[in-house]
Amino acid sequence: MCGIVGIVGKSNVNQALYDALTVLQHRGQDAAGIVTSHDGRLFLRKDNGLVRDVFQQRHMQRLVGHMGIGHVRYPTAGSSTSAEAQPFYVNSPYGITLAHNGNLTNVEQLAKEIYESDLRHVNTNSDSEVLLNVFAHELAVRGKLQPTEEDVFAAVSHVHSRCVGGYAVVAMITGYGIVGFRDPNGIRPVVFGQRHTDEGVEYMIASESVALDVLGFTLIRDLAPGEAVYITEEGQMFTKQCANNPKLQPCIFEHVYLARPDSIMDGVSVYKARLRMGEKLAEKIQRERPDHDIDVVIPIPDTSRTAALELANHLGVKFREGFVKNRYIGRTFIMPGQAARKKSVRQKLNAIELEFRGKNVMLVDDSIVRGTTCKQIIQMAREAGAKNVYFCSAAPAVRYPNVYGIDMPSAHELIAHNRTTEQVAELIGADWLVYQDLPDLIDSVGGGKIKIEHFDCAVFNGEYVTGDIDDAYLERIEQSRNDAAKVKNQAVSAIIDLYNN
Repeated sequence: MCGIVGIVGKSNVNQALYDALTVLQHRGQDAAGIVTSHDGRLFLRKDNGLVRDVFQQRHMQRLVGHMGIGHVRYPTAGSSTSAEAQPFYVNSPYGITLAHNGNLTNVEQLAKEIYESDLRHVNTNSDSEVLLNVFAHELAVRGKLQPTEEDVFAAVSHVHSRCVGGYAVVAMITGYGIVGFRDPNGIRPVVFGQRHTDEGVEYMIASESVALDVLGFTLIRDLAPGEAVYITEEGQMFTKQCANNPKLQPCIFEHVYLARPDSIMDGVSVYKARLRMGEKLAEKIQRERPDHDIDVVIPIPDTSRTAALELANHLGVKFREGFVKNRYIGRTFIMPGQAARKKSVRQKLNAIELEFRGKNVMLVDDSIVRGTTCKQIIQMAREAGAKNVYFCSAAPAVRYPNVYGIDMPSAHELIAHNRTTEQVAELIGADWLVYQDLPDLIDSVGGGKIKIEHFDCAVFNGEYVTGDIDDAYLERIEQSRNDAAKVKNQAVSAIIDLYNN
């Protein structure tokens, strides 16, 4: 869950890149970076922290050039050292910088190939640096002093043949242009668009369409699975399908939680998909609990608000905002360590007592992952005087880890892993619990005007669309993702950062 952006403009793009990253900040709050190109030279600023903290005026003034890429990151394997902030850079060939959203599932094999066959050195544990070196090698073997769009597309084709996993990429070839490409399954999202200025046409590539909207770009379309777009420094745009057997299987969790509601992904409105999620939940409640005594529906801000509103409408029940959110606290989903998450929930939300006192309350959240957050929120509702507290999840039970770029915890840290709905309800303290059914979620996202036949639903059903995930792989990521490993990695990262500074 990272955010990427690339812009080829007609004037300095530093401010536009900064603005785009602030719009994509919800996709990663761990680190941020921007690199620009001017007269064949690169100008880079990256560090841990939010966009507003990483880039001060003095940094922005140095980021000159009418072409650049940017990235916001959160750690996909528990590491948070600033050495892994993106974009990454290699000097050969041409000088290439790259930013990446996703995760490579064959990264260990690739790292070995890069060292033994490609004769390249990888300096971090980031699979983004591995992907960069694969792309750079495949471009280098073309042997061209000046790469053409066909050279770029050939390199992307070889990346697809070597790399497995979910990935959306922007890369800048110094002095030549920017390329964006998407994995052959289209797991991670990426779009591109244009805007007309007095100087000419400018182009932008981004993780979500909302970044284009805010900056006045017109969405052209999503990149298709396996497709690449190449925009030269002069502003010529080329696209080409670079995969042999592409198949659209996007991550459905993007629509549940990750994306902003005002984004369009693969032609589907995230907002409308979430409305349909609420409608489907209401229908399930009416089937299973026709005599329910719900007095009020209250969303857990912010992602669940859209689904909760439609759920209340279809049930004919009052919708109320029962929690006030402190917007200066980060998303608890990505915080390592149960203690940090527990502390953050209490700092982030405060209950409005009059909406709870003496009422049967239906709380709605986008999903239940560890269960830490919803357990505390249910307790807050009871402390505010709720008579009964029911709980709805707009997503099905999360039972399996994600391997394509979302730092969803190890299986044993997922509260629904090997548990029934009733057992989860008891653990989180709800009087009863309703999960969305997976077919209903699929229909909510893929059942609109734009038909998507297949999704990556692995976190719900354990079916990984790349076909290369086995128990041994899941065991390895279990070791790297559990809370104990994260706490250890944070301590090491803090020491490294202290030494570097």
